[in-house]
Amino acid sequence: MVACVQCRNKREKNRSKHGGAEIITEMDGISDVAVGVKRGSDELNGAPNGSDSKKLRVEEALPSRVIHIRKLPNEASETEVIALGLPFGKVTNILTLKGKNQAFLEMGTEEAAVTMVNYYSKVTPLIRNIQVFIQYSNHKELKTDAANQRTQAVLQAVSAAQSPGSEVQEVLAAVSSPVLRIIIDNMFYPVTLDVLQQIFSKFGTVMKIITFTKNNQFQALLQFSDPVSAQQAKLALDGQNIYNSCCTLRIDFSKLVNLNVKYNNDKSRDYTRPELPAGDGQPSFDPTVAVAFSKDSSSLLGALNPLSAAAAAAAAAGRVALAGQTGSSGVLLVSNLNEEMVTPQSLFTLFGVYGDVQRVKILYNKKDSALIQMSESNQAQLAMSHLNGQKMYGKIIRVTLSKHQTVALPRDGLDDQGLTKDFANSPLHRFKKPGSKNFQNIFPPSATLHLSNIPQDVTEDDLRLLFSNTGGTVKAFKFFQDRKMALIQMSTVEEAIQALIDLHNYNMGGNQHLRVSFSKSTI
Repeated sequence: MVACVQCRNKREKNRSKHGGAEIITEMDGISDVAVGVKRGSDELNGAPNGSDSKKLRVEEALPSRVIHIRKLPNEASETEVIALGLPFGKVTNILTLKGKNQAFLEMGTEEAAVTMVNYYSKVTPLIRNIQVFIQYSNHKELKTDAANQRTQAVLQAVSAAQSPGSEVQEVLAAVSSPVLRIIIDNMFYPVTLDVLQQIFSKFGTVMKIITFTKNNQFQALLQFSDPVSAQQAKLALDGQNIYNSCCTLRIDFSKLVNLNVKYNNDKSRDYTRPELPAGDGQPSFDPTVAVAFSKDSSSLLGALNPLSAAAAAAAAAGRVALAGQTGSSGVLLVSNLNEEMVTPQSLFTLFGVYGDVQRVKILYNKKDSALIQMSESNQAQLAMSHLNGQKMYGKIIRVTLSKHQTVALPRDGLDDQGLTKDFANSPLHRFKKPGSKNFQNIFPPSATLHLSNIPQDVTEDDLRLLFSNTGGTVKAFKFFQDRKMALIQMSTVEEAIQALIDLHNYNMGGNQHLRVSFSKSTI
């Protein structure tokens, strides 16, 4: 590295011995030089000897297989430092300067070091979710004293990286997979495949995503183009909320190293193969949208940024159309309905699990389709996310956003055979009370139902018989301690959906009406 005379003199003064290795601390005067970037004194706020009044000009360092890492967290371990370099090649030596929060990492080859530095010039290096700074060292190699026990212990760990069970091997195994397993906790708002793509693409190229529901939780597998991007995304996003106080990301590395995506639709997507079919009855995937996401995801995130506090607050207030959705309509188009069975009331009950349904219109000339107007657009998105692809009256229903902004009522005097119904003043709305606990208990359709408002004299046998009469089979039942609530498990999700439609608000006698909702629990 070439610097001004003043900087060079400072380095000479700070030459010191650490563990038998002669090291220039490289901190004083040039300590905040990031990878391949020239910085002035106004950016040297982390250096003990840096001064805003000193104008330092620093040229880019020459490549070296020794990497200088600065501003490490106080509690950072040697293993975590090594993990920064492992994806790029063999790590042959390490020296940490605990007092200065710095470390030197020696790579096996200069090529590996160049690859590492080039990568971290584009992606922020993080240890324990804290940014660290990486640059080439002036040194071409680290000469450590063989008697230094700490250095030797770390060297042994590095050399044992291929040994099963070693700490370094665990790190290597973790970062060697470009696939993340993502679980969404407390999913009050819908998290679509496109929302995930926008959030995670900030950390690298997202190649494939598969979404699914397991143990009544929305989950996803997401594959980056390289393991380091996956590592950075996990460090930055694990435990973060997509929206205010909800939709919490729980992220782990998957044991898979490659995802096999067969269809491009709302459940799975391979961004490298836009020609894949949508699958039977699945909404198709528009490759032009994928190109827009992949090429300009930052601007889309900048416009909405689901992880920003402002967007989170707006989402919590129910005033924002979520990322990946361009429409703001609160009206849904539901198709492939069983026209012999479906009624406005049954649609009101089912879709009312996810928002307050205002109006329902079954289309006069196409009775297997209906328009459903929710009170807010975010509720429409939530219902679409959870109910699209579910079975209702034996048919897989399709739920999409409608271009209509409202559902029109029939003109005065016109009989539409009861196909349109206004529920605006219904007493059965679950979410009209601000702060209601119902907001925190919204779950995807599941075979297990939560029952509440049960009269004291109603027995388990009574409830088992009642739910068996909906055409399904009761597999398990459990009263809560106060016996005012219970869990009941049907054989299938479809049976549970039917039971909810039939028995939510069922009069149990004495003007006590049963409340039924989907549960995330199992019995």
